[in-house]
Amino acid sequence: MILEKIKSEGIAHLSYMVVDGNEAAVIDPRRDIEVYLDIARREGANITHVFETHRNEDYVVGSKALAQATGARVFHGQGGEVDHAEPVQEGQTFELGSARLSILETPGHTFDSISIVLADTAFSDEPVAVFTGDALFIGDVGRTDFYPDRREETAAKLYDSIFDKLLPLGDGVQLYPAHGAGSVCGSGMADREFSTLGYERRYNPMLQHGRDEFIKLKRDEHHYQPPYFRKMEELNSAAPERHALPHPKALAPGQFAKRCQDGLKVLDLRTPEAFCGAHIPGSLSMPADVAPAYIGWMVSYDDELGLVIDEPGDIDESLRALYRLGYDKVSAYLTPGMTAWEASGADYAVIPTISAARLLQRYERSEDFVLLDVRAIDEYEAGHLENATHIYLGHLPERLDELPRDKPIVTFCGSGKRAAVAASLLSQHGFENVENCLGSMSACKNLGCRIVR
Repeated sequence: MILEKIKSEGIAHLSYMVVDGNEAAVIDPRRDIEVYLDIARREGANITHVFETHRNEDYVVGSKALAQATGARVFHGQGGEVDHAEPVQEGQTFELGSARLSILETPGHTFDSISIVLADTAFSDEPVAVFTGDALFIGDVGRTDFYPDRREETAAKLYDSIFDKLLPLGDGVQLYPAHGAGSVCGSGMADREFSTLGYERRYNPMLQHGRDEFIKLKRDEHHYQPPYFRKMEELNSAAPERHALPHPKALAPGQFAKRCQDGLKVLDLRTPEAFCGAHIPGSLSMPADVAPAYIGWMVSYDDELGLVIDEPGDIDESLRALYRLGYDKVSAYLTPGMTAWEASGADYAVIPTISAARLLQRYERSEDFVLLDVRAIDEYEAGHLENATHIYLGHLPERLDELPRDKPIVTFCGSGKRAAVAASLLSQHGFENVENCLGSMSACKNLGCRIVR
């Protein structure tokens, strides 16, 4: 028996394959399914079962595409309202060689959430592992805010799912959630991707509370819901059919500039330092590890996109990241990169940067400027610089009119990445005196800046 974890960077998504003999099951597949087909070929197995632990909101699933490619059956929790899967309920079992997969209904994150218990019947009927979807994470539990008028109900269901169904499976049972640290589906996940139910029972902060306190904490928890969540729900209700990654054209600077004039929206996926140093006027900074959480606030699915990347070899990885989020209209990328754009004589823009040390000097001199903190509200409330203006990055496009145009604006976040997105957005909308504080709060903490709460 083989159990293999497949990690999708950026969205911090974890999917799994269980292989025994010539049969295999995939749990929560991503949209680009080649990795599962490759593993099946490597192991000489056929993918016969595909399980969705719930209807996902943060990435496009590959269940239907995988079924089309392999003939596998797709299964989803009952009441999930998806038309590409067979409903399953508590107690159903599926055999793959000596591997037995059993269904637990574990609602809370969503009403259709299921967990899948793995037993190796060659040794015992007792569980060896459990795939918990977004019910129980390593170091956290799933968010329960997708039904705003039923927050206490969903929180109670999640508590009962964890304490009445998952933890009783046994302390030694290995835990395999659908996400790791960095996912928008939780805020306190551990950086490691291995744990047991017993370890989580003892040390997961959310599992140290009684039922009433747990429900209260989850009811009052704050999460942002990016607009693309609705698009993911739409896509995942039917699940997209299999098709290849987009094949954008590699365009030299002159050709790329012409497309920009015709309305191409430019996404610059390079580092904040590179973007601020030189970028195509009007482009939006979107560092690769920031994109999953924020691109949905900034970029329409109807926009035709052109990419600026560090190296042409990065294009496949960049396309996959966008593809998993449902962005298929990528029609071009600049080649061989910004150096060629600059050498062509084409105009380019810069965004000045400011170090935390210089920012501190401005505070000491009582200079007149706006510090725009674009972090999430819980980050801001945990500690911010004096007199900072807080606007969450995802809300910034709708709140630009709250910012003055006659004062310098310094964009600020945890490291400078989200601040680069904010600075590029301000620049797009005609703000002329904008700077990005590279290092942002991380640098300020190291310098001993005065932080208030």
